[in-house]
Amino acid sequence: MSVFQRLSMVFKSKASKALDSVEDPRETLDYSYQKQLELLQKVRRGVADVATSRKRVELQIQQLEQQSGKLETQSRSALEQGREDLAREALTRRSGLQSQVDGLKEQHEQLQGEEQKLTLAAQRLQAKVDSFRTRKETIKANYTAAQAQTQVSEAFSGISEEMGDVGMAVQRAEDKTSEMQARAGAVDELLESGALDDVTGSSKDDIQSELDRMASTGGVELELEKMKQELGQGGGNGASQIESGSGDQAQSNRQGEGS
Repeated sequence: MSVFQRLSMVFKSKASKALDSVEDPRETLDYSYQKQLELLQKVRRGVADVATSRKRVELQIQQLEQQSGKLETQSRSALEQGREDLAREALTRRSGLQSQVDGLKEQHEQLQGEEQKLTLAAQRLQAKVDSFRTRKETIKANYTAAQAQTQVSEAFSGISEEMGDVGMAVQRAEDKTSEMQARAGAVDELLESGALDDVTGSSKDDIQSELDRMASTGGVELELEKMKQELGQGGGNGASQIESGSGDQAQSNRQGEGS
C-alpha cells in the first residue's frame, strides 16, 4: 500500500468518525423519509401526466369518430341524390379519419397500460413510505429513550461531561476551603504563640503594657505562694515577709546614724 493510499484511508476514517460523532440518526431518518415523499410525489405527478395524455387521446378519438360518422352520413345522402362522386370523396375522407382513429386507439392502449403500471408503482411506493414512517417513528422513539437513559446513567455515575465539570468544580471548592481553613488555623496559632505580630491595628500603649506586666507578675507571685503552701514552706505571705525585712533594715540604718 502506497503512502497516498494510507493517508487517504486515515483521512476517510477520521472523517467517518467525525461524522458519526455529529450525526443524529433521527435527522437522517427524517431526511430519508422526506426524500421518499418527494419520490412518491414525482410518481403521482407522472400518473397524473399519463392520465391527462390518455384523456386527451380519448377526446381526439371521439372527435374523429364524430367526423367519421358525419362523413358516412354525407356519403349516403350524396349517393341517394345520384352524386356518386361526392359519395366516393366522403368515403375517402372517412377512411383517412379511420386510420387516425386506429392509431390513436393504439396510443390510448399504450397510455392506459403505462398509467396502470405507474398507478401500481405509486400504490406500492405509498405502502413502503407508510411502513418506513412507522418504523422511523419507532426508531426515533427508541433512540430518544436510549439517549435519555444514557444521560441519566452517566449523570448517576458521574462520567458525563456536564457532571464531570460539576464534580471538578465541587472538588476545587472543597480543596480551596480546606486550604483556607488550614491557613487560618496556622495564623491563629502563630498569633497566640507570639511568633506573629498582630497588625490589625489593636496595638497596646505603654500604660496598658505596664498594667499587663503587673498583672502577670502578681499572678506569678500568687502561684509561687500557693506552691510554697502546698510544700509546707509557707506560713505567711511571702510578699509581707519581704516588706518586713526591708523595714527592719531601714530602722537599723537610722539607729546607726543617730549614734
